[in-house]
Amino acid sequence: MTRAAVIGGGLAGITAAIGLADAGCDVTLLERQAHLGGLTHSFERDGMWVDNGQHVFLRCCTAYRSLLQRLAVAHLVTMQDRLDIPMRSGRRATTGHLRRNGLPAPMHLAGSLARHPWLPVPDRVRAGRIALALAAVDTASAASDETSFGDWLDAHHCSRRLRENLWDVVGLATLNVHADECSLALAATVFQLGLLTDRTAGDIGWSDVPLSQLHGDAAVRALGAAGAEVRVRAKVERVTPASGRWVVRADGVDTEYDQAVLAVPPDVTERLAPWADLGAGPGYAARLGSSPIVNLHVLLDRVVLDTPFVVALDSPLQWVFDRTGQSGVRRGQYLAVSLSGADEDLPRTAAQLREIYLPELRRLLPMMDSAHVLDFFVTREPRATFRATPGTAAYRPTQRTGHVGLAVAGAWTATGWPATMEGAVRSGRDAAAALLQETRRSPRDEVAA
Repeated sequence: MTRAAVIGGGLAGITAAIGLADAGCDVTLLERQAHLGGLTHSFERDGMWVDNGQHVFLRCCTAYRSLLQRLAVAHLVTMQDRLDIPMRSGRRATTGHLRRNGLPAPMHLAGSLARHPWLPVPDRVRAGRIALALAAVDTASAASDETSFGDWLDAHHCSRRLRENLWDVVGLATLNVHADECSLALAATVFQLGLLTDRTAGDIGWSDVPLSQLHGDAAVRALGAAGAEVRVRAKVERVTPASGRWVVRADGVDTEYDQAVLAVPPDVTERLAPWADLGAGPGYAARLGSSPIVNLHVLLDRVVLDTPFVVALDSPLQWVFDRTGQSGVRRGQYLAVSLSGADEDLPRTAAQLREIYLPELRRLLPMMDSAHVLDFFVTREPRATFRATPGTAAYRPTQRTGHVGLAVAGAWTATGWPATMEGAVRSGRDAAAALLQETRRSPRDEVAA
């Protein structure tokens, strides 16, 4: 039986471990933290469950949804019947929706665009033309990857207001960088997959339970049932090749495996296996960079938001989520504010963030005027995603490495997606597939290769 080590217990590692275990491998999953789930985990605070970040998915996230099925937790999520993004202005008493109709893509958004309350008529017409041009972008070309999305929008005469009130609604939350700093190829990928090719693709889903219950806890059960060993609080120090096998040093002990998957961030991958040939060149982790997300958590004594989430326009706020039910809060309301591309907010203290954003939240949600803030705290992910800048593709290796028996995984690898839960799951799936393909090769095939 093939012995395989999977290092890293995030979504990529979970998926790789399950794929190998389901194929009959003897799998050990090693995770440094006390829990699985990586960047999608929860913690308890004063009797309420708090997700470290706000994660939604789309109907087009087929690999992620398949993982939920495999973990037997698909019933613990909600999926919209039809895309509907509520939007409110932080400066004017205006509300609206980005909502699809029953027409084929991209006409499924035409009615919503025609009624967009924040855009003048010329911008609405221009938005349709830009959407058609965006649908035609070759996302696989180096030229697209090396072009800034902001520059591309400027070349297509996109006004600042059109950018902020339409393209940033989806782009910033998904890509975690502002348009001026974003790769056109990655931006076009997001809009093509989510909004411009299939009318149902952009329907939004979210967890009805804490993320640790949806991912980490369920993965421990599924892996155990598949015969895999899960080791948490396992400190992996290095991975080295040895006579056609792989030696993983964890907690001061060396263990040999036939195969290994490095499902950890790029800087950790580079540290654990500095000798590895990933085809991305030396220093790939630093070149990929990182982009932060800051989350504000606000506990109120009453309900002030009557939708599962809302997007803020004319405001430094971005997406605001009602997480009351998921957290176990029984009175009042618990709101979570997700701030993507949060370079400026990352170094600010909780007091500074409260001073900046609570007034903005009151402007966005007028019912907050009569509400009392019971608690306000902040969670930060300084390296939430790789930085999706122009030229990024050159530093995203495939899951198959230049070494037999070694694969890499993570949303930062080449998946055809930006750094999302879907990208992470796809990477883990493809890493396992690459190793399983190697085990099926005959000696003659090996020699011929």
